[in-house]
Amino acid sequence: MFISRLALDHFRSWEHCLLDFTPGVTILQGANGLGKTNIVEAIEFLATGSSHRASSSAPLVERGFDKATIRANVNGETAGHVTTYEATIRAKGANRARVNGGPSLYLRDIIGDIPLVAFTPDDQRLVSADPSERRRFLDQTASLLIRGYADTLQRFTHIAKQRATLLKQLNTTDGFDSSRDTALSGLEIWTGQYIDVGLQLTRDRMAVIERLQQPFRELVHDLAGPDEDASLDYEPSFDEIFQGDGAAALISEHFQRLYAGEVARGRNLIGPQRDDLLIMLNAFPAREFASNGEMWMLGLALKMAVYRLLEERFGTQPIVVLDDVFAQLDDARRAQIMHFAAAQHQVFITVAAAGDIPSDSSFAHAHVIDVAALRDTQDEGTL
Repeated sequence: MFISRLALDHFRSWEHCLLDFTPGVTILQGANGLGKTNIVEAIEFLATGSSHRASSSAPLVERGFDKATIRANVNGETAGHVTTYEATIRAKGANRARVNGGPSLYLRDIIGDIPLVAFTPDDQRLVSADPSERRRFLDQTASLLIRGYADTLQRFTHIAKQRATLLKQLNTTDGFDSSRDTALSGLEIWTGQYIDVGLQLTRDRMAVIERLQQPFRELVHDLAGPDEDASLDYEPSFDEIFQGDGAAALISEHFQRLYAGEVARGRNLIGPQRDDLLIMLNAFPAREFASNGEMWMLGLALKMAVYRLLEERFGTQPIVVLDDVFAQLDDARRAQIMHFAAAQHQVFITVAAAGDIPSDSSFAHAHVIDVAALRDTQDEGTL
């Protein structure tokens, strides 16, 4: 599977952009600010429904416009089989998608159709950053591996917002206000949905971590040596999640105990939006004890583990994006990721300068795109 054509309209800094690709290595070379990362970000967004550079869709739309469009021709394993995917990103409102010009779909309906793994300078943050970074990684990975996960995540996000709104309303009404009874009744309904959908979301995440566990440990051994032992675990905001079929009832009791505190704060105090992925290195939490080099290694191992699972699920090599990673790595890490990239069916690499292009012979026939020259020639792009 590979992307043979990409067209962008009003995506980030690109008013229009049209590019044709072939299998193998494509290198996008250009100074910072020219938009090379925007190109690979568009590919990542079409495949995963998210971006490693933005937590929402609004920044992806060119300033002054209300929507952006990404279109890509994706060649399948069968010769001549090409599927056109289109994503419409709105500055406000729901993102939409189409397949082969068909009916309008939610963007989440096509997530998981294109296997892709992006390696970025921020991969170290999977270990060092706040839990929100690791939750985003889990959500993106689960969306690629579990059909329907993106829909579950969207439903939970909606339910959590509705429940939080009622908690804030209860915080501002007194015991004699008739609207309080209505809010209490609504809170009971939304809490039931919050528990049910939250449990599904959490169990899906735990299943993904379980699948990542073995390849992650093996890759840490490959990258850092057999003496380095690493593991993954899920840290929920409430332990009742581990109680099997009885979890929902126990969580409901937990919410009853939390009720006063949630109303006082006007927010949901427990749930998947407060959980974390625990990364351990040699029996210690990596976030607290790992060096910068070890954090890079662990982040790289996590992404490579995702690659292995996608390859297993799709029966084909996922598309690989290497966004400005070579300039960030030491020689040993550079060699490791170069060896990995050279074996892939399609790889997109961004570099700021010619000196950052790997000199390895595996990249001798890479297709190099001068992004500055592309800027001068691109004035309109359509499929």
